[in-house]
Amino acid sequence: FEVDLYLKESACQTPLDRQYREEIQKLEKAGGRKNCRIFTYTDHDRFTNLEELCQKVTDSDHEVPSYLVERMANVRRRRQDRRPVEASSLKSKIITWEPSEEFIKNNHVINTPVQTMYIMGDLGPYGKLGNREYENVLCTIKVDGNGVITVKPDFTGNKGPYRIELDGEKREVWEYTIENASAQVQPEEEEREQRVFRDLYGRHKDYFSGLVGTDFEMPLPGTLRLFVNGEIVSAQGYEYDNLYVHFFLELPNQWSSPPFQQLSGVTQTCATKTVGWDNVAYFCYPFTVEMFYTQEDEGVFPYSLPQWPVLYFEVLSLDFWQRYRVEGYGSLVLPASPGVHMLTIPTWRPVELGTVAEMRRFFIGGSPELEDLTYIRIPSTFKGKRLSRFGFRTETTGSVTFRLYCLQQSKAFLENSALRQRMQSVLDRLGGFSQQSSVYNVLEAFQRARRRMQEARESLPQDLINTSASPV
Repeated sequence: FEVDLYLKESACQTPLDRQYREEIQKLEKAGGRKNCRIFTYTDHDRFTNLEELCQKVTDSDHEVPSYLVERMANVRRRRQDRRPVEASSLKSKIITWEPSEEFIKNNHVINTPVQTMYIMGDLGPYGKLGNREYENVLCTIKVDGNGVITVKPDFTGNKGPYRIELDGEKREVWEYTIENASAQVQPEEEEREQRVFRDLYGRHKDYFSGLVGTDFEMPLPGTLRLFVNGEIVSAQGYEYDNLYVHFFLELPNQWSSPPFQQLSGVTQTCATKTVGWDNVAYFCYPFTVEMFYTQEDEGVFPYSLPQWPVLYFEVLSLDFWQRYRVEGYGSLVLPASPGVHMLTIPTWRPVELGTVAEMRRFFIGGSPELEDLTYIRIPSTFKGKRLSRFGFRTETTGSVTFRLYCLQQSKAFLENSALRQRMQSVLDRLGGFSQQSSVYNVLEAFQRARRRMQEARESLPQDLINTSASPV
């Protein structure tokens, strides 16, 4: 195809095209190309640029690349030529909170030198070589500025040959293999390369150690730091489609958070898919929360655990006509033990009697809503001893699945000797949550046995008790 194209002088537009024309003319004078089936497209060729621009994100036939995709089409790798940071540098230099425009231009993702070559195969019938529709990519070779060579597909090796099936009338099948024809590395050179790699990895390790440092920030004595890396995984079992979740975190007394910490969020709107008997919307929405618990006087609050933060959330739907509906309310108490927790929380929503409310919900959207979301559990303004919800009508809806990764940090966890002797403070009991539960179980069993013994003694006749007690 290129031979026929560049033989025409009108098709040569760039200096590279004119260079190809001169080389093709020399080949024609020398008797033509020896191999008519295998040829290559190298970097800066028209085919190479077109192939990189036409890469799709999905397998849809109607996909149109967005503005961001077109801008990021040629971005391949982050910049690697950065200055090494000395080991004595501060950790605060790792992140630049207020970068300047010049800093962004110099440190953003840019094009590293990458050269691409496509090994092509002209799989047309004999006598009809040179047609563009019969060209197929057999192998892609890329070399970047760091000297890394990428071959796709991989060398054949022990695997079978690669197959290409044509779409013509005869449905021809071509098979080919890709072999590494370079000379084998000598044992001395391979050992020298391994030493270079070990030295490189050691320098990288020292570099990262210098960035991290050795001094880790610890909370103050009597303070517990709680990290929660959470994820709203999915919502299932709701009546309407196009769901999203609005959530916020309520901190009880003695809990606080950094000023920059966001305690609320909204997921994206997600269309549901049918999985089994339910319609499931997969959000996979991540969020991170950092909180601090400050212990009060032990004499005032010695034998009880603190109240843990509560995550309140509501599930809503928004359809094509901008009709907005409340699908369900729910709450989640953050787990008190560290680790990974997979929780599925059922939800409910308020309902009104009669068909008018349901017709309004169906036709124009809207439904009864809670003015105070803390009413999902215990309202923040409630001061009484008993909370009555008599007369409040609700309806069970779907459920929301959370995945929570909880981490706890406190100096009290380091005092293992205190944990062995007795739990002296609230934070100690937090560190030994499993030990505390076992102690509580033993105490409850002892109290039950004691009550049974007292009931048995009360049921016995008095003369029998006095007779048995007289020898003593």
